[in-house]
Amino acid sequence: ERITQTVEITKHVVDIEEKGVKLRLTIVDTPGFGDAVNNTECWKPVADYIDQQFEQYFRDESGLNRKNIQDNRVHCCIYFISPFGHGLRPLDVEFMRALHQRVNIVPVLAKADTLTPTEVERMKNKIREEIDQYGIRIYQFPECDSDEDEEFKLQDQALK
Repeated sequence: ERITQTVEITKHVVDIEEKGVKLRLTIVDTPGFGDAVNNTECWKPVADYIDQQFEQYFRDESGLNRKNIQDNRVHCCIYFISPFGHGLRPLDVEFMRALHQRVNIVPVLAKADTLTPTEVERMKNKIREEIDQYGIRIYQFPECDSDEDEEFKLQDQALK
């Protein structure tokens, strides 16, 4: 009998210190997402997890003892898009549409190093068109400061 694949949410916590600034980074991994035969609402556990983290933070902020509150909210979703195919899958569209109101989404073309530069550009353009077509809001990187040098501005634009 076939075992059904579920989205199991795994948290990895890393403490980072740079120039005296301490940061606790929590990476929430969802291996197996979209691998099942029936993917109907498979994004729901991820959305529920994000909602639970916001609700927990709100409850902690609303309480009397707010000294040691841990912020476990999800601030960013790095969404990996398969490089094989012709753009976004229906599953990708549904997932991003379900989450774009809850969290910043940064779409990333997975395994882009397996494609030629022309294929990467074509795929990125197709994905951007579909994101606009379906009304999905993704994270927009901020503009760089006006006092930055031209080389930095060009590099910033290329990265966007």
